[in-house]
Amino acid sequence: MSERDTIQFNYSVYHYNNFMKEIISKWKYRGDSSLGYIFGHVFAATFRKLRSTLPQDIVAVPIPLNEQRQLERGFNQAAMLAGFLPIQTMEILERSTSEKQSKKTRNERIQSVNPFIVEKAINKPVILVDDIYTTGTTLRHAGKVLLEQGCPFVCALTLIRG
Repeated sequence: MSERDTIQFNYSVYHYNNFMKEIISKWKYRGDSSLGYIFGHVFAATFRKLRSTLPQDIVAVPIPLNEQRQLERGFNQAAMLAGFLPIQTMEILERSTSEKQSKKTRNERIQSVNPFIVEKAINKPVILVDDIYTTGTTLRHAGKVLLEQGCPFVCALTLIRG
């Protein structure tokens, strides 16, 4: 299976622009975790629009942060977004490396080694949740390890497409 075949689709709520860049910067990098709540209603509403096209027993799996990043921020923005969805959330992925994706070039992201490990195999369909879709590499890496562990279907919902 190629990396390109690991997620059925990604749907992003917003496009990245200067206004969104400033909000995300305050939310993720300047410790204003409460800003994430402004996205709750629209993120859940977008999911409800997609719901009829998704498998009934789908669960949300947020993209994890590595331990150091989690400690620095005090929260995982993808887990926060997943919590807005009206379905079960399962935090079953772990990140094995601590490289910051935001510091990599487009080509470096695409060429990166898969940093994910599945902590617990899942035999239910999954909707991966993350804040920003740039190249799609993060989601494809996560989808690949989930499918290899028996997950039957993987798609993604992201807040912003860069």
